[in-house]
Amino acid sequence: MTDDRPVVLITGAGSGLGMESALFLAARNFRVYGTAFSEAELKDLEQQAAHRNVAVSALRMDITRRADIDRTVDTVIRETGRIDGVVHFAGMGLRGFFEDLSMQEIRQLYDVNVFGIMELTQAVLPHMRARRSGRIIITASAAGRMGEMSIAGYSSGKFAVVGLGECLRQEMAILGIHVSVLEPGLIYTPHFGINRNRARRSQDPSSPYYFWFCQHEALVDGLLAHNKFTAQDIAGVVYKILTTRKPRLHYMIGFKLKLLLALRNIIPFEIYERIHEKIVVRMVTKPRHPATGLSGLDAGITGRVKSHHAEEALSKVHD
Repeated sequence: MTDDRPVVLITGAGSGLGMESALFLAARNFRVYGTAFSEAELKDLEQQAAHRNVAVSALRMDITRRADIDRTVDTVIRETGRIDGVVHFAGMGLRGFFEDLSMQEIRQLYDVNVFGIMELTQAVLPHMRARRSGRIIITASAAGRMGEMSIAGYSSGKFAVVGLGECLRQEMAILGIHVSVLEPGLIYTPHFGINRNRARRSQDPSSPYYFWFCQHEALVDGLLAHNKFTAQDIAGVVYKILTTRKPRLHYMIGFKLKLLLALRNIIPFEIYERIHEKIVVRMVTKPRHPATGLSGLDAGITGRVKSHHAEEALSKVHD
């Protein structure tokens, strides 16, 4: 019996947004292959799929290893004969003022967030090109649209993949392949919780930036605790991109992100940038409630998120 379900490969499906999207699509007649970095994540994905009573083919893959990428793509092609969609969720964060970032930390970030996307995309393109069809979704971020202090490494990588998506969009249009860039605003997932990746030097109280970094982390935590959209909302947008006849290039998620970008388009850029910079610098250097350290921030966000998101924030996990 022929299986006519659309075949989608989702990276970073071992947690967070990738896992929720994999489960969401599997429940909506997609044949889903989800990759996870570790055995523990692989088991989590399989357990969640069983709990939701959906079928997800879980594959272990390190996005920084070309051999893993080729093996994964070969497995999907061997079992299904095609790849209709690729959704890039695998990623990592890096927080800290730029001088506190080591080049080793930045290179590791780029290997995952930029070069991993590039290599997997190159691996699947020949198969999509042969069929002259396919969907590629690159997950960027609000940080790929607007720079902010404390995320220079992360933001620069997201700017890079937004540019990649815009270039690919034009190249692939010739072949009937659609490319979209998913750009969520701040959302609480393990990316900001247990997997928050702070630069080693940024956590050192002797760093000249330590106090400001703690203040900025506190600001981010406050925003996270009040966000209004969820991992399932993002999964719904992924579904829309994969099923709509003509998907757009950019899909921004989050009212605040859309509002800020709208203001940037209305107000002359230099004026907007001056106002934004003044507000952020003032909030970081002259806080009303000074942060005492990073350990306190971690405890604070856990309490706030529990009170604002209850079961949802603890069950949805990320990239």
